[in-house]
Amino acid sequence: MNSPVSRFLALDLLATPVAVLDGQGMVRFVNAALEDAMGLSRRSLFGVYLPDYFADPQPMITALVGAQSNEFAALRYEAQLRRILHNDALPVHVILAPSDQTDEVIVELLPVEQQTRQEREERLLEQAQANKELIRNLAHEIKNPLGGIRGSAQLLEMELDSKELSEYTQVIIREADRLQTLVDRLLAPHRRPHVVSDVNIHEVCERVRTLILAEFPRGLKVLRDYDISIPEFRGDREQLIQAVLNISHNAAQALHERILQGDAQITLKSRILRQVTFGKQRYRLALELHVIDNGPGVPDSIKDRIFFPLISGREGGSGLGLTLAQTFVQQHHGMIECDSEPGRTDFKILIPLP
Repeated sequence: MNSPVSRFLALDLLATPVAVLDGQGMVRFVNAALEDAMGLSRRSLFGVYLPDYFADPQPMITALVGAQSNEFAALRYEAQLRRILHNDALPVHVILAPSDQTDEVIVELLPVEQQTRQEREERLLEQAQANKELIRNLAHEIKNPLGGIRGSAQLLEMELDSKELSEYTQVIIREADRLQTLVDRLLAPHRRPHVVSDVNIHEVCERVRTLILAEFPRGLKVLRDYDISIPEFRGDREQLIQAVLNISHNAAQALHERILQGDAQITLKSRILRQVTFGKQRYRLALELHVIDNGPGVPDSIKDRIFFPLISGREGGSGLGLTLAQTFVQQHHGMIECDSEPGRTDFKILIPLP
C-alpha cells in the first residue's frame, strides 16, 4: 500500500506550488515548487499550520471551514505568502479545493509574478510562431517574382545600346539581389536541418568571443564569467553559435560610442538553474547564459518588439539578428529574455539541460 507521501509525489512534476492539508490546515505534503517558493524543505514544513504563513491567515481559516462543510468546489482569493528567509511577502493567487479524500484539502499558490511571466512567455511563443509562418509565406511569395524581375532586367540590358539606360537595369538587378539576400536570410532557419551533437556551451562562447574581438579589436573587452560545472548537452552547435553571435554582435554595435572611448564591455556569463520554470514547463536543470553589455540600452520604443522580424534600433539594421537567435534557441526548447536599462543590457538565454 502506498504511503501518504508517495501518493502525492506526482505533484512534484507541477510548476505550480501546491500544498496538501488536512481539514485543520496542517501540512501533509508540499511539492518541490512550493519548497522553492518558501525557501523551506518539505521536512520542515510537514505538520505546520499553513495559515500562519500568510500575512492575513483569516481567509484561509474561513476557507478550510467551508471546505469541510462542502460549501464550495473551489475557492480563489489573493493573498500575501510570508517566507522565513525573505524580508518581503510573495503575492499569490490562492486556489483551495477539497480533495477526493475525506478531511483533505489541496491548495495551489500561484505567484502573481510567475503567472504574469508565464502569460508573457506564452504570448511571446505564440507571436514567434506566427512570425515564423508569416516570414516563411511572405519570403516564398517574394522569391518567385524576384527571379522574374532580375531575369527580365538582364535580358533588357542585353538589348540596350545606351550605357545610360543600362545603368537603370543595373539598379534593378542590384536591388533584386539585395532583396534576394534578405529573403534567403528570412528562410535560412527553415531550410537548414537541425544537426544534433554534444555541445559544450563554453566552446560556443569562446568561438563567439574570438569572432567579436576579431571584428572589434580595439576599445572592447569581452569578459568571461563561466560556471565550468555545466554539463554538455545535445544540441545544434552551429545554431547556438549563431544565436549567441547575433546577440553579441548587436551588443558590440550598440557599444559604438563606448568603443571610441575605450571602455566598452561585453560579459559572457553562464550558470546552472535548478528547478526552474519557463515556457509553462518545469525543468530540473537548465542552462542560463547571459550576454551583458554596458551600452546605452534598448530604446523604449522597441523594447516589447525586439524579437519581431525587421525591428531594429540601429540605422541600417536588418532587424533579423534577434529574430533568428530566438528561433534557434526555441528549437532547443529554450527562450531568450531581455532586461535593459541605460548602462546595462542583459540578454538571457535559457535552455533545458538533461
